[in-house]
Amino acid sequence: MDTAPDLGLALNMQRERHGLQPLPQSVIRPYASHGSKGLLSIGFGITPQDVDFEAKRIEYLALYEEVFKQSPKLFDGMAEVLASIEHRNLQWGIVTNKPRRFTQPLLEAAGLLHRALAVVSGDDATQPKPAPDTLLLACKQAILQPSDAIYFGDAERDIQAGKAAGMKTAIALYGYLDAADRPDEWGADYQIRTPKEILNLI
Repeated sequence: MDTAPDLGLALNMQRERHGLQPLPQSVIRPYASHGSKGLLSIGFGITPQDVDFEAKRIEYLALYEEVFKQSPKLFDGMAEVLASIEHRNLQWGIVTNKPRRFTQPLLEAAGLLHRALAVVSGDDATQPKPAPDTLLLACKQAILQPSDAIYFGDAERDIQAGKAAGMKTAIALYGYLDAADRPDEWGADYQIRTPKEILNLI
């Protein structure tokens, strides 16, 4: 699900609060999968080591909560992919670093929450990705061996987590990658350019 527009909207709302001009969505988008840490780095030039980082993070999440259901949508072709997976009696799930307070309402609004075999958010385990904890929790929920699963992600930490969990991994090149990313160096088993290519790997 593409949530970048609302993530960017919340960041620009926050920048406006602090007297800063809005950033173009094209500048924000590559940071969309890096969570509040990445968004605050591009929005304010701060890192978790800065003294005001936590206050900015809390402020950002509160603003995102106001707008996070405004315009998310499935990537082109993903609805058909999920329907095809289900038609083949296969199962799918979601592991995200988004907090559950956002994950569950987003999936409910999209009609996906009860179709997924497992839904695991970043705060459902001790450590989010790139640690394997959330992926292993999803496998436990699904009663599935990690070696029988394939994890599709669009950030290096997704591939790190999938490999650490013992899964096959695939990079979604259509996500939020930017020019600085080097997906060829991440060690994934596969790369896909469109959601429909998922069906070739399962």
